[in-house]
Amino acid sequence: MLKVRYAHIHIFVFAVIWLGLYLDGIEKSMQMYTNIIVIMAYIWVYRFTSSSVKQLMLFGLLVAFLGEVLFALVFGMYTYRLQNLPIYVPFGHALIYSSVYYIVKEPLVKAYEKTIIKILYFSMITYSLFWLFFANDTFGFICMLVILALFKRYPHTKLFFLFMYFTIVYLELLGTYYGCWQWPEVWFDKVTFISSANPPSGISVFYFGFDIGCLWLYKQYDKKRWSRLKRLR
Repeated sequence: MLKVRYAHIHIFVFAVIWLGLYLDGIEKSMQMYTNIIVIMAYIWVYRFTSSSVKQLMLFGLLVAFLGEVLFALVFGMYTYRLQNLPIYVPFGHALIYSSVYYIVKEPLVKAYEKTIIKILYFSMITYSLFWLFFANDTFGFICMLVILALFKRYPHTKLFFLFMYFTIVYLELLGTYYGCWQWPEVWFDKVTFISSANPPSGISVFYFGFDIGCLWLYKQYDKKRWSRLKRLR
């Protein structure tokens, strides 16, 4: 009988995402509690991960911080409720990354991998088309097309990034619903011919860059262990 082995990581992270974003959306003073909860969750998950994932989680903090500064504060691709970069955000990105890593390691997922990929692949396209037609989400649809192109180039990444896609859908729907952040009606609030929903449907495409950044840092840190990690992935 197939068991769920890593629920203490991925289900826990999904619960923390909901609680943290709910609290952050209540009022200004509550963001402090979200920061504390997410950092504590990061420490909790860190304790139960393998040594390789521990390194990726640490590198993820750096990549997430630099990415948030660039896209949120410099480019203005999206705006946080308090016009800041919340402390919990980089920790949250690293948590999401690790949770998806352990979702795809579940024996149940591995046993039905091909079927799951087909279902999630079809669901991703359907979801993006829905947002394109009913929310004028050109930006999100373009992002989804980029994901499809990346899958053609890197087919072995499908399972991981399809789960990542819907994890980010969950995150973005909660974050925008509670008003923790907001996406402008057009790309970067400047490119008027590329309309965007709040949130855009395919924004998880940027996690390809997040993944590349984390793995590049890991490779520079330990090239011997990098070879082993690459085989595992």
